[in-house]
Amino acid sequence: MLALLPAIVLANSLIGIAQSDPPKPAYDFSLPREERIKLAESAAPPEISGNATVYLLERTGYVKVRDGNNGFSCFVDRQTPLNSEPTCFDAEGSATTLPTRIFAEGERAKGKSEEQIKSEIDEGYKNGRFKAPSKTGIVYMMSDSVFLFVENRIVHVPPYLMFYAPYATDKDIGSPPPAANMPHLIRAGQPDAYIIVIPGPATHAGH
Repeated sequence: MLALLPAIVLANSLIGIAQSDPPKPAYDFSLPREERIKLAESAAPPEISGNATVYLLERTGYVKVRDGNNGFSCFVDRQTPLNSEPTCFDAEGSATTLPTRIFAEGERAKGKSEEQIKSEIDEGYKNGRFKAPSKTGIVYMMSDSVFLFVENRIVHVPPYLMFYAPYATDKDIGSPPPAANMPHLIRAGQPDAYIIVIPGPATHAGH
């Protein structure tokens, strides 16, 4: 979710972790299979991820390792090859946005550039191969292991939630200031635009 970074950085809600130049990819293909499956499941509470379909990211692309029964799909997303983004889409995202993620990793495995992949996905939305979410839904990004590449380093991102907002703009959410307690919009104006919410610390009733 590279487009997420400007707003979150301005909100001082990222913890930066400097890496060597060039940075090492955050997703480790060499980890044991079960650890990588657990990483994908860490995106959502176990009550959700434990019953979700799970996709394992391999060097050849995504491999389905378990069929779920609640409509959710958990996997480790990578909006750039340096990222590691445990993600759980609900049923709507599984049916619409997830195919673009599967497509992107398959094309990376073939050696295509990020520019080529983006162009092909954009064209896919135009010709109907890919579809934007048709209703509001939720994407869980609640793992403590979300790492993104931004400004030549890998940064650790706090857990957050996303909500589908196809083609939305900042104006649609009131153009809020870039603060940690404010919603943020990423991929504005695009089919897979999202509203981002960073949950605050838990509070006790009556306080």
